[in-house]
Amino acid sequence: MPFTPSRITPLDDAAFDQRADTHLKALYGPRADEVLRRLHTLLEHQAPSFPAQTDAHLWSEKDQWLISYGSSLQDDADTPPLAVLKTFLDQHLTETFSGVHLLPFFPWSSDDGFSVIHYREVDPALGDWPQVRELAQYGDLAVDLVLNHVSRESLWFVDYLTGSQPGRDYFHEMDPETDLSAVVRPRSSPLLVPIATRRGTRYLWATFSDDQIDLNFENPDVLLEFIGILLFYLQQGARIIRLDAIAYLWKKVGTDCIHLPETHEVVRLLRAVVDHVAPGTLLLTETNVPHSENISYFGLERVTPDTPPDEAHLVYQFPLPPLLLHSLTSGEAGTLASWLKSLPELPPAVVSSTSPPAMTVSACVRWKAGWNPMRWKH
Repeated sequence: MPFTPSRITPLDDAAFDQRADTHLKALYGPRADEVLRRLHTLLEHQAPSFPAQTDAHLWSEKDQWLISYGSSLQDDADTPPLAVLKTFLDQHLTETFSGVHLLPFFPWSSDDGFSVIHYREVDPALGDWPQVRELAQYGDLAVDLVLNHVSRESLWFVDYLTGSQPGRDYFHEMDPETDLSAVVRPRSSPLLVPIATRRGTRYLWATFSDDQIDLNFENPDVLLEFIGILLFYLQQGARIIRLDAIAYLWKKVGTDCIHLPETHEVVRLLRAVVDHVAPGTLLLTETNVPHSENISYFGLERVTPDTPPDEAHLVYQFPLPPLLLHSLTSGEAGTLASWLKSLPELPPAVVSSTSPPAMTVSACVRWKAGWNPMRWKH
């Protein structure tokens, strides 16, 4: 039976204020009122001005997105790769996809783009913002909000080194003797990176690598900075915002520092923001964890027949791509079918909701390091 398309549900001023106040109090306690005032100012000046399509659906089982790096297609005429991608889509895939997930296209220093130097710039080797906006004309544009960490080549990190604002207080400075043995992370590199500063050697939290320095969301300036970046991406035509490595966002010594309640509060706040200023925007969480942890970002525990989901619209389903490839290459679908049968059913209140959480979506398979992008002749 086909899914019932999920409808756009705008959040009015009163509902937004109530939800934002709740989330900010959970995050910042007595500072919540001040942060909410600053958030209102930010939304007043930077919220996208295009009209919301409140009568449209969010998604259905028919939607599918192409996932591509900005450099995946190139031609022999030195055309900017983003323009090459748009031409290819227009000429060969006009009605094939619902849109494009354009993997990090910003200036970056490592990890295939996921160590961002400038969040509001396009890598000039790929193209420019007008070409990104052209891709948004093809269909739904998905972009990455890489908010757990930043490149150590970023200006924020330069601020930290020199003790200048705003970046001076954007990072987690830790005593190297702190017991962090409970921390769960997907890397074996040292968690704390020694950094030489004007104030002597300091140790900063780095979940993924010594080039990717984690940001401190206990500082509300960091949260507001990223809400501003999110709004900027919406202004450029993005409809889907992928929250990269979101599970590790909030740190608390003595815990495993994954899926903390504060992390979920941040996702719920971002959901309230997009439902308020740009209804129809989708939040996609990227959490490569067991299924029960993965779907925790739907916020199912709060769903009732009268209370729709208030967290992520979509989550990645990481086991699906390799299982699909296995089925295609082996001709054996039993393993895929067994996995599908193992997934728990959604609660009845979710199935009957007028705006259910999204179908899970599959992750892409990246180009292997060292492979050349596809060259295409018009």
